[in-house]
Amino acid sequence: MHILNKIYQQLLSHYGPQHWWPGETQFEVTIGAILAQNVSWTNAAKAIENLKKHNLLQPQKLSGKKAEEIAPLIKSSGYYNQKADAIAAFLRWFERYDYSFELLQKVPTERLREELLALPRIGHETADSILLYTLERRIFVVDAYTKRIFTRIGLLTGKEKYNDVQHMFHAHFAGTTRDYNEFHALIVKHGKDVCAKKPRCGRCCIIRWCVGNALTPIL
Repeated sequence: MHILNKIYQQLLSHYGPQHWWPGETQFEVTIGAILAQNVSWTNAAKAIENLKKHNLLQPQKLSGKKAEEIAPLIKSSGYYNQKADAIAAFLRWFERYDYSFELLQKVPTERLREELLALPRIGHETADSILLYTLERRIFVVDAYTKRIFTRIGLLTGKEKYNDVQHMFHAHFAGTTRDYNEFHALIVKHGKDVCAKKPRCGRCCIIRWCVGNALTPIL
């Protein structure tokens, strides 16, 4: 069994299922993925609630708003002007599919990913979050926590590009779409609570695999 699978099982055993991604509808999950860029979920959730309050958390209604009208409603998410531009661009693209997630489900993952990445201000992490959490595609989401944790463990050097890290998981993590969902959520949980910028190694449930831990070897 590859070390990635062992680490996943240990994190899952320690923290339990995380039940990601928050959202009542596919559209809410998608907008949440955009709003969560470079900010805590708490602040993104406040922006989501504000859009709900204004009855705008529906694609046809929100697409009737210009980016400058969306921005004040999502201030709590930070970088709100850029995120408003990203939402507006996504909606223009989504209109080509008649605002239908059923139509999106018929499109191959690789093509969808290319189209999402071609949108302004939609990066790899956001595009893959939409693919994984909204459309349930088997694709691994890489974030700063992923790079930090697995660099400390020794599976990464810290210099890899996004697609290189993602390829490592695709090649060696034998999980289902649900497992991909859980693994990313568990990485975020562990990165926030334990493997932070200043690591709390005494609380780490996967320290046996860490190259910084001289007491046990990497298995």
